[in-house]
Amino acid sequence: MSSVKGSEGFSKDYWDVNYSSPDEMDGIGNAENHAKYIKATLDLDYIDISSVADLGFGLGHLFQAVMKEFIPYRALGIEPSKYVFDQVKKRNIEPVESTSLKLYNMDLLSWCQDARFVKHFDLGICTSVFQYLTDEEVREVLPILSKRMKYLYFSVPTDKELDRQIEDLEFKDEYAIRRSKSWYQKEIKKHFTFVSSRILESKFHFKEENTFFTDLLFRF
Repeated sequence: MSSVKGSEGFSKDYWDVNYSSPDEMDGIGNAENHAKYIKATLDLDYIDISSVADLGFGLGHLFQAVMKEFIPYRALGIEPSKYVFDQVKKRNIEPVESTSLKLYNMDLLSWCQDARFVKHFDLGICTSVFQYLTDEEVREVLPILSKRMKYLYFSVPTDKELDRQIEDLEFKDEYAIRRSKSWYQKEIKKHFTFVSSRILESKFHFKEENTFFTDLLFRF
């Protein structure tokens, strides 16, 4: 992995310092809003979600909220940081007993390279992960994600957003790799279509002729 040792994840010190006020952070304090947005957007076009995967669930709040919203029959979560992985595992985050949830203490690149995980999911979650991957790792991971995920709820801070974190939040992520919006869009568009804010549709599973999204004007 990159210089952040993604296969090991961040240490307890990283989480204690950078997540000292988690309720104020995007994807944690507003996790339910994110989940409701995903559900409402997919419901507009009657898209069914029966399986969910979170590819770097961190403290697990967004993953838990999404599972509560969709009640999937199958769910999978990976997280390389042992410290938060153990915390989430103790919380029993599956929404109902009928949800078959499996959690793995591993990083995204290792998961993509592991032949055990070839079964696809309806919805994947990958937020604030790609900034810790090298260019080569991003290019290796994306085509595999497009095969394993029909839809992907995705976010990554661009170079300008990393600057804004420093100015507005006085937070400098020393591990994050700085890339432009155009760089990410160029790489992502090879394997996914942008269909809504943060929501990507796999080009492996869907084309313009068979997509369930009806507003073709907003596909790019």
